[in-house]
Parts: sequence; structure tokens; C-alpha cells
Amino acid sequence: MARYIGPKARISRRFNEPILGESKALQKKNYAPGMHGKGKKRKQSEYAVQLAEKQKAKYIYGVLERQFENIFDKASRKKGVTGEVLLQMLESRLDNTVYRLGIAPTRRAARQLVVHKHITVNGDVVNIPSMYLRPGDVVAVREKSKSLEVVTNSLAIQGAKKYNWLEWDNAEMTGKLINLPPREDIPENINEQLIVELYSK
Repeated sequence: MARYIGPKARISRRFNEPILGESKALQKKNYAPGMHGKGKKRKQSEYAVQLAEKQKAKYIYGVLERQFENIFDKASRKKGVTGEVLLQMLESRLDNTVYRLGIAPTRRAARQLVVHKHITVNGDVVNIPSMYLRPGDVVAVREKSKSLEVVTNSLAIQGAKKYNWLEWDNAEMTGKLINLPPREDIPENINEQLIVELYSK
């Protein structure tokens, strides 16, 4: 499956946020990339603001255009507020959950762990990063992968992250999705309403 493999610092500077992880470039050059990055920005149109918000969400969760459109389409068919359901679906992806549990330092690293079959869901080895988890699903590090340096380092440095919708057992290296997160618990700086307005046109 395709993924963004371009320069991370450029994306961070475009949105002036550490979208793909902390970046020294963002500290040194806190303006947009490109030859005219330092110049005055023109007033953005409503469409440009909405599009930028969608692009930001895509980069944060590591999905490409067609994937994102499919996720939005599914979210719009479900009961509830479309924007909140969209974020819940993005949060319940397996790669994102592995990252949230602290098993991997970034979503990219989490994706790689899943693809390389280091992660199990309900006891079964899974290699599909985009798999949606349901409340009650148990995510674990495969037995033979528990000594992997990337896993042990991530857990040692940042520990299991504390989120209300996740439960973590450090001794067993297993986590559980308790429920889908309400919007107020999702920490990402995304205005999902702008995305809904964009797709409603």
C-alpha cells in the first residue's frame, strides 16, 4: 500500500506544526517552505482553508487521498456527527492504535511493525495497518518480537501513553481498545468541521 515518503520537514513547515514528528527545521525556519515562504501570505479563500485542513489530517494519520475519501464516505453513512465519526475511524486504525499504545515512537514505525507481522489482534497475526479495531479488541506485541529494539526503546522512552479509550498491560505487552474515543479526548489539532464542509460541496 502506498504512503507518503517525501520530506517530513517540508510538511511540518507548510502547516507550522510538527505534523510528522518533531523537526529541528521547524524551529529554525518557522515559515512556509519555498522561495517565497518568508513573504506575506495572501488571504486564503474558504476552499483553501478547508483543503489545508483535510491535507493536514491526511498527513497526521498517514493516509493517501483515495483512502481518505473512502474513510469519509464510510463515516458519512454512519450514525452520529460525521466529523467526529471520521476522527474515530482514523483513531481506530491498527497502525494508529499501536502508536497510541506507545509500542512504536511514530505512526510510520507502527505501520512498519504491523506490515512486518510483529503485532497480533485477538491472538492472530495481522499485517494490515488500515484494519479497523472494534471495542474489546486486544492488540499485542507478538511473543518473538517483544525484545525488538524499536519496541523496547519506545516503551522505555515514552512508556505506554495514557488515553481514556485504551488499556495497556506493560508486563504482557498487550493493549485493549475499550471504546471509540469521544472528540474531546482526541488530542490532534484538527478542525473536522472544515473537512465535512469541503466534502459537502
